[in-house]
Amino acid sequence: MQLLKLSEDVNFMRLRIPALVLSTLLILGSIVSLATNSLNWGLDFTGGTLIEVGYEEAADLEQIRDQLTAADFDDAIVQNFGTSQDVLIRIAPRDGVKAATIGNQVIDALRADGTQVDMRRIEFVGPNVGEELTEQGGLAMLVALICILVYVAMRFEWRFALGSVSALVHDVVLTLGLFSVLQLEFDLTVLAAVLAVIGYSLNDTIVVSDRIRENFRKIRKSEPVDIVNTSLTQTLNRTIITSLTTVLVLLALFYKGGALIHGFATALLFGVVIGTYSSIYIASSVALALGISKEDLMPPQVEKEGEDLDPMP
Repeated sequence: MQLLKLSEDVNFMRLRIPALVLSTLLILGSIVSLATNSLNWGLDFTGGTLIEVGYEEAADLEQIRDQLTAADFDDAIVQNFGTSQDVLIRIAPRDGVKAATIGNQVIDALRADGTQVDMRRIEFVGPNVGEELTEQGGLAMLVALICILVYVAMRFEWRFALGSVSALVHDVVLTLGLFSVLQLEFDLTVLAAVLAVIGYSLNDTIVVSDRIRENFRKIRKSEPVDIVNTSLTQTLNRTIITSLTTVLVLLALFYKGGALIHGFATALLFGVVIGTYSSIYIASSVALALGISKEDLMPPQVEKEGEDLDPMP
């Protein structure tokens, strides 16, 4: 299926310097936000009590926070959950107090002024479990990046490996930065989405790298920049179709999937867009900057048996 049939190559690499500057600024901004605001860790990581309540009319979040502060729950995190009538309340762990007891105290505080409040659900996660998940989640991403670096270096060339890992780090940092800036809840579903973004971005980068390697071996007289532009143009239809179909599914999840997977869909939507961008402007640009050439990608010459012998007189 051909979406676009281009008569000449698109000069993607013409914008590689502005793209690298933009990416550097975004990464620095993400790191600053992560250092100052951190992430809005979900209950899976922090531990504590999660309470979902329902109101007959739109809930006033500021009033709810004031009611909980008056009841000695000043550390409570209050946010809408799906609709304006549904409210999600997160309470930090309390030593020696059961989750059911905390839930009853919260409901009593919210009903103190006579408002009708329905308890929907209550969950408890111990802080030890949350700490373990934080450590294991970070370790999983680190191991994934190392394995990818080794695989691409063996499969293609070390310059492509560094370009691929640079693109993956770029995608992960920007996705985490988005959640930090917007203070979206970061839970296990979002962590799964971040790992999925790594896989999606890697797949796109591998396809592009494979085509670049093939064209370096086929096209003998072009400059490396021209060969990269040719390769990116040849894979453009595949990239558009893959990204478009993925985005359509994710949009359905984002708008119709409910609040439980809202963070998951948000991370993947952003990740697909930024992953496609990084495959073009990060992985390829890094490989070019490291001096990739035709000689690096040509298959090694196999010496035939007896080739070094003197010819018969």
